Formats: sequence, structure tokens, C-alpha cells
Amino acid sequence: MSTVIRGKAYVVRDNIDTDQIIPAQYLTLVPTIPEEYEKLGSYAMCGLPKDLYPTRYIPEGQTKGPYTIVIGGRNFGCGSSREHAPIALGAAGCEAVVAESFARIFFRNSVATGELYPVESTTRICETIQTGDEIELDLDANTLKILKSSKVFATKSLGDARPVIDAMRKMSFTSRDTARASCSPKAWPTRTLAAWPRPSGTMKATEAICSAI
Repeated sequence: MSTVIRGKAYVVRDNIDTDQIIPAQYLTLVPTIPEEYEKLGSYAMCGLPKDLYPTRYIPEGQTKGPYTIVIGGRNFGCGSSREHAPIALGAAGCEAVVAESFARIFFRNSVATGELYPVESTTRICETIQTGDEIELDLDANTLKILKSSKVFATKSLGDARPVIDAMRKMSFTSRDTARASCSPKAWPTRTLAAWPRPSGTMKATEAICSAI
């Protein structure tokens, strides 16, 4: 997997909840159905208040946005434990969310679905980076760079969660869902971040996912 993610940033603030990421009326969409997975992406972040976020994450009439990385503040992904939140962002073209902190369930759902990398920043960056800035996230070096100014911020390592996300991202969403279903689901909700295993580079994706749960 590529260790560097480059693209435009979309910046939000603190306490972005899952209803803002994907409102409840769209939870009937089934992400294992390709056309509904695509439609989920078209609704990503549509719950954000327009007075605070006049630049919309998804341009009107589009199913994907131009933003590869979402920058957030504290407690990103709080609220209900809907798996659709990281799925909608991933379907819209988001590859990573870099935030000051994450709600635990959003972090775990991001790992479980493999839709995006939930990376914590070591400082408050949502007041420095602006929507539309071209940025570069290096998952190996644990850095985030604003390309126009070359300013670099430190990020926290994903640790043992990263190889699980790497393995999941090698497959389509339907294949990921099948792989997870083939493992024991009973253990999934009780795993802590520290308990994620680190599979070898040659381990098959399904084996990596099963060993993680």
C-alpha cells in the first residue's frame, strides 16, 4: 500500500458527529450493493450546517468530492455507532481523516471497514489548514505537510491498526464485508486498539482481518 496520501483538504472543527457525516435517513442504503455504495458517497457530510460550512464536501450533483483528506478537531465521529459514517466518506473519495481526537467507535469502524485511515494529530491543525489546501500525509514518517508552505505537523502512528486497514483496502467493499463475515464476529466489539496484531507483508488480506478480530 502507498505510504503517502496527497490531495486537497476539507477542514471541519470539533465534535463532528455521525449524523453530520451521514444523516440517518440514508442508513437504508446498502454499501455492498455498488450503486448504493456510490450513492452513500454522494451524501457524505451533507449534515454539516451550511452557515458554518458554505463550501460543501460533495459538489451538487456529484457522487464524489475533490477532497482526499478530511482535517478535524476534537472528538471526530462522535454520536451513534453507525458503520455508514466511514463508509460514506470512503465512497466519496476520502482516504484519511486527520483529527485531534476521534470518538472510539468511529476509529474502530474505520479500521473494521478499511475505508480510510483515522490518524490523530499531535497539535490542533484545523485552525491552520484551510479547505482546499494541498496536503501530504506520510503514514510511515507520521507527518502531515501543507505543500504550499512546506509546513510540517507531527501525527501519531496508527500502530497495529494500520496493517489491518492496509489489508482491507486491497479489496472491494463487498469483498471486505465477505472477509469479515467469514471470521468470528463475537470477538469484534471487545478488541482494544492495543490488541490489534501486526501481520507480515505476505499474509493474505482475509487472514489479516481474521487475525485482527
